[in-house]
Amino acid sequence: MYLDTSVIGGYFDKVFEQDTRLLFQNIKDGIYDVFISDMTKNELNDAPEKVKNLLDDLEYREIFVTDECEDLAEEYMKEKVVGIASKEDCIHIAAATINNIDVLVSWNFKHIVNIQRIRGYNTVNMKNGYRTLDIRSPKEVVIYELG
Repeated sequence: MYLDTSVIGGYFDKVFEQDTRLLFQNIKDGIYDVFISDMTKNELNDAPEKVKNLLDDLEYREIFVTDECEDLAEEYMKEKVVGIASKEDCIHIAAATINNIDVLVSWNFKHIVNIQRIRGYNTVNMKNGYRTLDIRSPKEVVIYELG
């Protein structure tokens, strides 16, 4: 599971905190293997300390944005899945895709967790020889009760 920056910020957001905190608990319980990109970490540089510190308590593997990620992100924009202003969102999608991560989790409904966008990203992925990426909100992936 790849977490974008919105999920980490959602931990302290009144609208998103319940599901985000439950997701973090699922992760701590070992239910999910988590990946964070170097771009996500860089985006958190300007976040409040309490948000930055969340990563200290989370077990994750770091992946890196490469030229291949940048190229795939450019393809998303070229195919007009989203506009150029959403380049960082495209890089998150590309990084998860290229690293063969099963699901990207985000609270960004405008540019990422949106059926038209998801279809667009995956059409570009398939056209470029990559597999499709499952894109979900934390609400869709949390396990509310074990057993």
